[in-house]
Amino acid sequence: MVDPTPRSLDYGMRFEGKTAVVTGAGSGIGLATAEILIQDGGRVFAVDLMEDRLAEAQERLGENYIPIAIDITRPEAAAHIVQKADFKINILVNNAGIMDGFLPIVELDDETWESVMGVNITAMMRLCRATIPHMLQAGSGAIVNVSSEASLRTCAGVAYTVSKHAVNGLTKHIAALYDKAGIRCNAVAPGAVKTNVGGNFRSELAAKRLGPIMAATAPEMAEPELLARAICFLADDHGAKYINGVILPVDNGWSVV
Repeated sequence: MVDPTPRSLDYGMRFEGKTAVVTGAGSGIGLATAEILIQDGGRVFAVDLMEDRLAEAQERLGENYIPIAIDITRPEAAAHIVQKADFKINILVNNAGIMDGFLPIVELDDETWESVMGVNITAMMRLCRATIPHMLQAGSGAIVNVSSEASLRTCAGVAYTVSKHAVNGLTKHIAALYDKAGIRCNAVAPGAVKTNVGGNFRSELAAKRLGPIMAATAPEMAEPELLARAICFLADDHGAKYINGVILPVDNGWSVV
């Protein structure tokens, strides 16, 4: 028999009592995500390399925006972040990322490869590895990773493309192994977004081959808030309770063109 009792669909304070860690939270998608989490009742440990960005955001967003200025590629960074959050993380948003100048493999240097991999996947893996044991102890948790359109099509350099394919793999692996323990892990795959992540061509070949295709097919650049809304939906244990292991394109249909 269907329960006739009306149920409210107003999740305006959907993150009340929740603690989130958001990387790259000093600007762009990360900052927009932190704003929504706080607006809807959450507390955010905001991780970023740039102290001035964090300080400016904290002044505006208040005491529930707690800055952690750190280089997430440092081996000890993940443990430090989890400790700062008092080992109680309900939501983890792995947003921090860098690009690679669209370099194809023949033009790629080791420094660029290592830098991109360090930020985009190794730091993400370490933070998931440090956080999940505490989510297991709590019996629940939501992880949202920021992947990219580059994990669905060729629209970046080889280092960035490989790193974002790895993000998808990490996301699905965590979802598959820890779903019975109450942990959900999903990812968003943004297209072009108005952020300060550098997207300039450092390769004539890439500019010649990829530039015209992207110009002809890519939709207009999205505001960071549009990505933040999708991230917060996936982080919400009400709206996305039965969503796990999904790579969600947030690209205005670019991935189907």
